[in-house]
Amino acid sequence: MDLLSSLKISASGLAANRKRMGAISSNIANAQTTRTAEGGPYRKKEVVFGAEPVRESFGDILEGELDAQAKEVHATEVISTNKAPILKYEPHHPDANEQGYVAYPNINVMEEMANMISASRSYEANINAMNTTKSMALKALEIGR
Repeated sequence: MDLLSSLKISASGLAANRKRMGAISSNIANAQTTRTAEGGPYRKKEVVFGAEPVRESFGDILEGELDAQAKEVHATEVISTNKAPILKYEPHHPDANEQGYVAYPNINVMEEMANMISASRSYEANINAMNTTKSMALKALEIGR
């Protein structure tokens, strides 16, 4: 695998985890949102990841088996979950139903924070991989001096 493929894989990981952190931060910010434009409480968003081989040209396809195993990650879509809302008895709330219950999003803020830490660590790992690749390229250039 060449250095540019390594950088491309790390860049795809950065982009995917950035999108994941955006969805998670939206979930945390809307954990108490009882009314949305679509109607009803906010629905938790999750990012779906997919993998694709790192290949751009016919020459890349002809390379060895090592490159056949290298894959880029992509955030293929952001979906809204269909978890049932949490009903709380608050008869004086403006969004309460006839029985006095308010539908809140089914979002566990602690779980979302753990997911945010995981996404942040993945982002950091991709940055470290890019920095290592960059330092390898600079060392290779120094050898030629």
